Amino acid sequence: MRRHARVAAFLLLPALLRAQTPAGDHHHRIARVENGLLTANVVAGRPPAGMRLADRMRYYRVPGLSIAVIDGGRIAWARAYGTAGPDGTPVDTGTLFQAASISKPVAAVAALRLVESGRLSLDEDVNARLVSWKVPGSPPAKEKPVTLRGILTHSAGLTVHGFRGYAPDESVPTLVQLLNGERPANSAPVRVDVVPGSQVRYSGGGFSVMQQLLVDVTGRPFPALMREAVLGPAGMGQSGYEQPLPAARAGRAAVGHRADGRPVAGRWHSYPEMAAAGLWTTPSDLARFAIELQRAYAGDGGRVLSPAAARQMLSRQAPEYGLGVAFEGAADSARFSHGGANEGYRAYLVAFREGGRGAVVMTNSDAGGEVAMELLRAVAREYGWPAAGFRPRERPAVDEGPAARRGLAGRYWTARGADTLWLTAAVAGDTLRAALPPVWVAPRPLYRAPDGSYFALEGGPALRFERDSSGTATAVLVELGPRPVRLERAK
Repeated sequence: MRRHARVAAFLLLPALLRAQTPAGDHHHRIARVENGLLTANVVAGRPPAGMRLADRMRYYRVPGLSIAVIDGGRIAWARAYGTAGPDGTPVDTGTLFQAASISKPVAAVAALRLVESGRLSLDEDVNARLVSWKVPGSPPAKEKPVTLRGILTHSAGLTVHGFRGYAPDESVPTLVQLLNGERPANSAPVRVDVVPGSQVRYSGGGFSVMQQLLVDVTGRPFPALMREAVLGPAGMGQSGYEQPLPAARAGRAAVGHRADGRPVAGRWHSYPEMAAAGLWTTPSDLARFAIELQRAYAGDGGRVLSPAAARQMLSRQAPEYGLGVAFEGAADSARFSHGGANEGYRAYLVAFREGGRGAVVMTNSDAGGEVAMELLRAVAREYGWPAAGFRPRERPAVDEGPAARRGLAGRYWTARGADTLWLTAAVAGDTLRAALPPVWVAPRPLYRAPDGSYFALEGGPALRFERDSSGTATAVLVELGPRPVRLERAK
């Protein structure tokens, strides 16, 4: 059997096993998911070895994780694993996590409901409806106005990518102070610095403008508005946008953790940027939200949006975006999704526009994104998702020999603003390992591709070492973003 056929056979194995599983019996399927996690990359010629979720949580130092799987237009199953905090309280399916940026698509639905009622328009100047604050004028803003459609597609020309929140001992700004970048805000002012509509650029600041817009138009506090417009109708009874988290709900919340396993000081941060990052919820509640959108799109009695509004939201409005959601694929692979990354939390929601499939994974760790994606690949394989993006990428690798590996061992660094980026490479047996905090906190085994670059099975940036005539590396190029970052060997 050729190597590609071996890998394909491994990936098709769950379908063969499903034929032997009694109808309605989810236990075998859940067990295969829990024991079948898959890395982002696999080495060509080596069938991917499914991994145990418990082992991968230990590997990434992720204390707690919760998942809900959608199949057949309903929640097929939900499970929780690990601990919610340092006291060892176990995570259960009702444990609250910070949704982080998955707050955005939920808030987007409230805005679209106001559009449906005629109180807002997708394409008018938001300053026409803003009262408590206005988008400040600037040369780019004079050419085209900021619109709700632009905000929802991250093409409104607005600044501020994301927010780091506020620790319990920090003063929390009002929304207007935050939009103006005034103390005690810890983020820059939200401004228009490129012509609206001229480019797609992710902006959490834009969703803070939308938050103010919704409050001004309705006259309702944002958490109450969201509960009435979206959370209640969608059956998201565990969810809320209250910031800080009310004491009555704090006992059900998972404590955030750093990538090295340390708890976030003060347990978690507060986010007055509620529309952008402030939702506390569970995977099951987010799965209910996704199912409501799927039903509305299908014209099947959605309770939060009309079919017309859902079809706008869940269609491509800008490169990579619908209205408030990331959008990928076409035909049966068309899907909407969003990730979330607050201090101490990582989460991911993905749902197919048609066919009633999807999943939500939430974790209480800065390192939770990797294990969440490995788990989603296992779900995708088990449930036959028609999306190549959830299959491991098969990559060829070559053995360069022990002498060449030894020449790469060392520490490399560069200054990035006020921070220093370090990469540490070391040889362990016949393997080169590298740590690159915060991307790879624990050392990852590296594999050499035929083009001379190095990759980790877990994904992350490719590395290219620069060597002198003796074969000793003098620097390493790390492919972070559109331009590689060059790290010099430390003396």
